[in-house]
Amino acid sequence: MGEYIPPSAFYTFDPIRYDPILLIEPILSSIGGDHTEIKKIVQYSNEIKNLVEGKEAPYDHSTMLFLAIMDWKEGGVPSEPLDNGIARDRIGRFPSDSGNAIEYILEFTRENEKEILFHELLIKLTNGLSPENLGEEGFNRGFAGMELLGWLNNEDVKLLLQTMQSGKWVIKSNESIDGGVRDSLRHLQTLLKAANRRGCGILMRRHH
Repeated sequence: MGEYIPPSAFYTFDPIRYDPILLIEPILSSIGGDHTEIKKIVQYSNEIKNLVEGKEAPYDHSTMLFLAIMDWKEGGVPSEPLDNGIARDRIGRFPSDSGNAIEYILEFTRENEKEILFHELLIKLTNGLSPENLGEEGFNRGFAGMELLGWLNNEDVKLLLQTMQSGKWVIKSNESIDGGVRDSLRHLQTLLKAANRRGCGILMRRHH
């Protein structure tokens, strides 16, 4: 029998209502049983709404973060995805070893000396919730395989759209997939424009 090759990961880009940075301290308090601050901020998550004061939250850090920042509708209903078509599928299942289109863009583009935000924002999107970048443990991995990679708030979304069109970066000549950077950026732009129209941010997740 041949060696088992596990399927590659796929990635999703979810609309978020709140910046994770604003929720870190309230989540830490909530895990300890003090839900006052998180309930002041988060309006429509049923799980957050149902937390009992004085009783520790039954969720780990990353699950709490996911429940708190998502763009829930009134009644706790998930909002529509940023894209239902080709962009979501193509950027979610990129044909590289890792399947991560954002990492691919980072690897095969180069900024000029006048551009610093392009890569910075892409790193925030694909790795901003790692302990190294966030400065807190446990917000990137949780129960049942939950993997939160990074995010952009709404201001970041606008900035990344601007820097993508700035012309202050180039595609490297050794790109391994012909047209891979341009295709990935085109699909990412679709998601960013949708988030910009809705006034929300984006959360990047990995699924196995």
